[in-house]
Amino acid sequence: MMKRAVSLLGFVLLLAGCETVPQGIQQAKIDMAQRYAAEAPGDYFIGRRYYKPDFKFWGYVRRPGQPWSEAQLVMLNEKQKLAPDRERLDFGGDNNYEYKLYGYFSGDKVYEPASNGFYPEFVLKNYQLISTNPPPIFPSQFSGRANAETSRYVIEKPQI
Repeated sequence: MMKRAVSLLGFVLLLAGCETVPQGIQQAKIDMAQRYAAEAPGDYFIGRRYYKPDFKFWGYVRRPGQPWSEAQLVMLNEKQKLAPDRERLDFGGDNNYEYKLYGYFSGDKVYEPASNGFYPEFVLKNYQLISTNPPPIFPSQFSGRANAETSRYVIEKPQI
């Protein structure tokens, strides 16, 4: 795990020298690589809530030390534990919050009708809030403005 984080940090530092990458994104990649390296390995996941009113998926989930670009967009199974926003009756109120998630991937795929796609099912057992204002991971968060890329029907993928 540590070897992977060091390799990732080296790669990000190499990218930082490229002039074609905007400076804000360069620094974000360096900062994020340092965060990945600092994440303790363990039996948990990192989740970023990604709320879109018309869709039923929960958000992106990754292993500690893994970059967001490798995270999976998931459907949440809440039979054992309700999602944080549902527990507070504030649906989508935690958009872009970052959580430490305890649970597992069931191995099943769940159909999501608005996107006409199938997503992995994550069975939630518990969670801890990490941040209500985590670093940006989506392209629209670097541009600072909504556009066609961030319309309510476009599903963004993490880039960092």
